[in-house]
Amino acid sequence: MPCNQALRKSEAVANGRTFGGMNPLQAARARWTQALAANPNDREALLQLGLIAADEGQFGQAATAFARAHAAGLDDARLHTHFAKALMALMHIEKAQQHAARALAAAPKDARTLDTLGVVLTKLQRHDEALRCFKAAAEREPKAASIRFNLASSLQFVGRLSEAEAAFRKTLALEPGNVRALVAIPQLAKQTPEKNLIPQLKAAFAAAPDATRQLLIGHALAKTYEDLGQDAEAMAWLAAAKRGAKSWQGEAAKRDASLFEAAARTLSARPAAGHAAQAPIFIIGLPRTGTTLTERILTSHPDIHSAGELNDFSMAAKRVAATPTRAVLDAATLDAATAADPAHIGRLYAETTRQHAQSKPRFIDKMPINFFYAALIHRALPDARIIAMRRNPMDACLGNYRHPLAVAPSLYDYAHDLQALARYYAAFDRFMAACRAALPADRFTEVWYEDVVSDTETEARRLLNFIGVGWDARVISFQENAAPIPSGSFAQARAPLYATSVGRWRRLGEAAAPLAAALTQEGVDINQRLPD
Repeated sequence: MPCNQALRKSEAVANGRTFGGMNPLQAARARWTQALAANPNDREALLQLGLIAADEGQFGQAATAFARAHAAGLDDARLHTHFAKALMALMHIEKAQQHAARALAAAPKDARTLDTLGVVLTKLQRHDEALRCFKAAAEREPKAASIRFNLASSLQFVGRLSEAEAAFRKTLALEPGNVRALVAIPQLAKQTPEKNLIPQLKAAFAAAPDATRQLLIGHALAKTYEDLGQDAEAMAWLAAAKRGAKSWQGEAAKRDASLFEAAARTLSARPAAGHAAQAPIFIIGLPRTGTTLTERILTSHPDIHSAGELNDFSMAAKRVAATPTRAVLDAATLDAATAADPAHIGRLYAETTRQHAQSKPRFIDKMPINFFYAALIHRALPDARIIAMRRNPMDACLGNYRHPLAVAPSLYDYAHDLQALARYYAAFDRFMAACRAALPADRFTEVWYEDVVSDTETEARRLLNFIGVGWDARVISFQENAAPIPSGSFAQARAPLYATSVGRWRRLGEAAAPLAAALTQEGVDINQRLPD
């Protein structure tokens, strides 16, 4: 995703004076609070106090301040941009859309507002408009590395990969230590002996001050060596990249076990009426198992829209569950959401995704980790279709291991260790079997990546029939789909279908042996779904 690091801690900080003993943010708050006390309708004071609250993550306070500023007569691009950003954080998507549209209509001129608006529009899946904002911002501040990085990311999403590479390289020229720009470049195209960044990446890895940056750089080196056909070297760099991240896994293993246990409990919840909404199609599963490929095939159909990877269902479940934990997805929230009114969750989801439902008759929500919510999705939205992607266990696990799914402690920490991966896959496999047994076959289906690759048309016909739309031959030419791809599969999904990734793990030889042994110990058939 594009970032907004170039935005100052707050415009308020830049405008604030030093008050005795206060840091700049405190001083700015004191100054603008004084101004507001003198005039409760001071529009600039309300805007600046809203910015300060947003900087501190107090988005409810920020939205209140922005609403007051608007009521007092402030109606410019700055206000609507930051109002939209706060509303996005609060999951008020429809209102955020409205303020983003007002910000665009106000034609922002300054680079920082344009950059922030670009970030908002990216999160709203409005990638073409976001790209225009980033391009305008870069024109106004050509030496701002963070703006150039956002422009590069936006170009990547819309498939303009050569331009994206040039923009990432420009980012590095402006800020040589920008690790995210450095590691993005090898992902854009196949690296060759003549054209690669191995020396720069190795130097950056040696100088990396923390595990997060080592993780990113090591993955970029591994991808480069894979492209060069040096699989053993690639695996060695992955091991080095993940060494520091393994320290995050102790608590993660306990959390993951509790999540799978809670997800299993959702399958035995008492029957209840949900919310009627036929538009949503959920594609779930482990990352790197064909979720993007299947989405691209289906959204090549004229009646199916790609909504991207949405957090809307998890946020709706969290709001209705009202658990005090900070995490959106945890065992306590799954349990509370199971006991809550499913129709309420379904209505909230339908409200926040209304713009997608209005675009075409059906839309796809491709958030892989929504598999934990499979039963809750069916309870809340009984007319929705759920497509669970599956893949050969070894290829699925290595796909997760080989790609940086997250760069900090997260729900993907299992991917930093082969033993942890095997345990996670086995738990996922058991949960999918339970979903298959508990959920109706006309609402929940599994799709194997290997079947999509070997007979695309048959699988496409089956899925379109499952969804309830007629056949359209354009789904077979999915590589011509020009829609943005804001996921890690942006390059592969724009290429014609290829089968070289089926059984890819066998090329690794002994390097794959520890994972094979771990999966076998967990009772998983490592040859599942592979051709003889």
